[in-house]
Amino acid sequence: MALRFTVQGDDEQETAAGLALLLSLGLAVRMPPRETVGNGWMARAVPRMTKARTGDGPGPSVG
Repeated sequence: MALRFTVQGDDEQETAAGLALLLSLGLAVRMPPRETVGNGWMARAVPRMTKARTGDGPGPSVG
């Protein structure tokens, strides 16, 4: 399952401001603000990918 967070606004500036809030939470831009047909503007952000743990022992799925 992929997580995506979407911001919708009436104009580019409003949407960019909402996207900046998502970025301040540690998310990464997936789609910069774009104008949509009849629905204003939209932008998307996703969680940042992290490197897999190495050499620290078993992961959380090991029982």
